[in-house]
Amino acid sequence: MSENRPWLKNYPNGVPANINPDQYSCLIELFEETFEKYRKQVAFTCMGKDLTFDQLDKQSKQFGAYLLSRGLEKGDKIALMMPNLLQYPIALFGALRAGLVVVNTNPLYTPREMRHQFTDSGAKAIVIAENFASKLEEILGDTQIKTVLVTSIGELLGTVKGTITNFVVRSVKRMVPKFNIPNTVTFSEAIKQGKKFTLPDYKSAPEDVILLQYTGGTTGVAKGAMLTNRNLVANMAQTRAVMLPFLDDGKEVVLSPLPMYHIFAFSVNCLALMSIGAQTVLIVNPRDLSTVVDAFKKYPIGLMTGVNTLFNALINNEQFRSLQFQLKVTAGGGMAVQRAVAEKWQQVTGCVLSEGYGMTESSPVASFNPLDGTGRIGTIGVPVPSTDMRIVDDNRNPIAVGEVGEIQIKGPQVMKGYYNKPAETAKVITNDGWLCTGDIGKMSEDGYFQIVDRKKDMILVSGFNVYPNEIEDVVSMHEKVLEVCAVGIPHPSSGEVVKIFVVKKDKSLSEDEIIEHCRKNLTGYKVPKAVEFRDELPKTNVGKILRRALRDEAKKE
Repeated sequence: MSENRPWLKNYPNGVPANINPDQYSCLIELFEETFEKYRKQVAFTCMGKDLTFDQLDKQSKQFGAYLLSRGLEKGDKIALMMPNLLQYPIALFGALRAGLVVVNTNPLYTPREMRHQFTDSGAKAIVIAENFASKLEEILGDTQIKTVLVTSIGELLGTVKGTITNFVVRSVKRMVPKFNIPNTVTFSEAIKQGKKFTLPDYKSAPEDVILLQYTGGTTGVAKGAMLTNRNLVANMAQTRAVMLPFLDDGKEVVLSPLPMYHIFAFSVNCLALMSIGAQTVLIVNPRDLSTVVDAFKKYPIGLMTGVNTLFNALINNEQFRSLQFQLKVTAGGGMAVQRAVAEKWQQVTGCVLSEGYGMTESSPVASFNPLDGTGRIGTIGVPVPSTDMRIVDDNRNPIAVGEVGEIQIKGPQVMKGYYNKPAETAKVITNDGWLCTGDIGKMSEDGYFQIVDRKKDMILVSGFNVYPNEIEDVVSMHEKVLEVCAVGIPHPSSGEVVKIFVVKKDKSLSEDEIIEHCRKNLTGYKVPKAVEFRDELPKTNVGKILRRALRDEAKKE
């Protein structure tokens, strides 16, 4: 074992030190093998409707053939803009089979954000849920998009259920604003028309870019991370290597509340877990906690992925707490998992909440907490197989164990670069292949990594570094606190001080109680100097608290 990889001794039995990133030359090879192996089993379930691997195989072929019949060519970009629906995996695998590059798009984007992503990527086609088509109409003329396929939430749910669902969505909840886009085609019609055409047997090369995953939208102009076949095959293999020793091949039922257009659910749920024959139960809207609870009632959920805010909401839900659980694995990512949430989750479900770490630029998984129960709450675990991580100083020189600095990642899952942005790429990928994450952390003697905070989120109080994650961790331990976000605000003498935004679990909670709690657990300069109570905190579509929005708001006061 190399002295530079002390984490290897923490790998559970069955988890290898390395994977073969060249096991498949392209992602198509992987999922065609998967379709054949698990043909009769259910691949995805949405709102009670099942899609088997065989159906996914056939319908994605038809969809891919239809796209080529519309004049799209290999290498063209296609945007997918929808929540978790059965249409997503069909469109994804169909597009890849047609040799197209997929551009995952957040349905909650504003027209301005859509315009940027579509013009920056050069997308020529889009599959969009009708709920968001009115926004597309506003900016369509500014893009290169010529092929528009529109789908509805109920479209693939069957005649009766689909009709009822669409009636409720359109007429009762009025969730579909009027739009007028000429020459659109419905998703089911595209699949039907695709039967008339033959899909060429197309295989792309390992270094071909097959996914443009946009990132940085909450911190600046969104950039398209170019993810290749080899990147995604490698990360799929890394995730499988970490999880397979604890799962039953072809027998697992997985809950996917995170949207698959998000890189975490895309890589872990849609690729890695599907590749072991898991049945993935899709949640259309995870903010509707009743649908998550109902899924646990209806299906023997053995694995769940999610973010801290969702886990926190569930453990504070009476119906959820009363359930009987069959969970083997709970994987948290996308944001820091708070210690209080992780501990309560294990009490409620009997399952350890294992925090992992990664970013869009690393496809995304870079580290994990071992799933054999030896993981450490408050850390992001150890690097996944075939991955190195290290801590460097401001000059990008490695520093001693235990010292705080920037985390760097190196492995086959690191992106090719940002699309059409070589200067931006050079800022984050060194000449020898290290990805500079912008996350501040430290490594223990035995190779466990801990996130301290994001560089940009650090608060400077009288020359002392204060990390919001630490403040939030402490405040969330208070029994009357539901959610918290810490930011820095200007101060005439100390430069900055800490302000916290708090959502109460108990209405009796007072500012004095919180400050006293912080004084007992934090050194003086870290104690918040301002407390603001809110009914809710602003969040992204996947539930990450928008710290920047609150920070900008606080600085204007």
